[in-house]
Amino acid sequence: MRKQRHHNVLPGFGLTFGFTTVYISLLVLLPLSLLILRTTSLTWSEFIKIVTAPQVVASYRLTLGASFLAALINVVFGFIVAWSLVRYKFPFRRFLDAIVDLPFAMPTAVSGIALTAVCAPNGWIGGITSSFGVKIAYTQLGVLVALTFIGLPFVVRTLQPTLEDIDKEIEEAAESLGATKFQIFTRIIIPSLLPSLATGFTLAFARAIGEYGSVVFISGNISYKTEITPLLIVAKLEAFDYAGATAISVVLLFASFLLMLIINSLQFYGQKFR
Repeated sequence: MRKQRHHNVLPGFGLTFGFTTVYISLLVLLPLSLLILRTTSLTWSEFIKIVTAPQVVASYRLTLGASFLAALINVVFGFIVAWSLVRYKFPFRRFLDAIVDLPFAMPTAVSGIALTAVCAPNGWIGGITSSFGVKIAYTQLGVLVALTFIGLPFVVRTLQPTLEDIDKEIEEAAESLGATKFQIFTRIIIPSLLPSLATGFTLAFARAIGEYGSVVFISGNISYKTEITPLLIVAKLEAFDYAGATAISVVLLFASFLLMLIINSLQFYGQKFR
């Protein structure tokens, strides 16, 4: 009996996997490896002195803290936006759906200028908040606003396909068995969305850590207060301090890698024990 041959559009596993490995190595692994190797020009004490300088540590606190808060905010409101776009039909829904991608499409400098104009004390939003004693532009709150703005699409676009794939018949069956809407939401919908929520959070957080263009305008770049880590890296590069810029970059690289490792591990064990 002749065996059936399965014809694939792409060539066999060996060639495809080899191409994938080479492509990822050249595009991702090689630059990151060279970044880490560049720090070998520093002694361990020099490296520690650079990455633990008071100004640098203050920028870590702001960058990592604001990125984490922005990602959490986007998980909550990104879920609401994605739910509205998937579950409800309303006028201009497609237009609103397209608006979500604006932070993707806009140059980061344009985003920063627009946010600064709106949130400045004489801007539309900043003028209102200033009357209540709340200043947005040139404060840490402004940094949070900018990072939230650029991270929203990552959460919404990650959640939308999962929401669309949830079988409504399961919800109807649970309701017919006496489950309340709250029970359906907490026991059926949320568990199905947890992997996507974690992925959206990770993407938004990682994107916020490296954000520069949209933050540099609205933050005011005040040392020890509103100065983000990517700005310090650029400042060191402009001063031709390549070793210092590389050392700080390695810290951000490991912070992003550690977060992604933790999230992926939680997703793996969550699916394993479900």
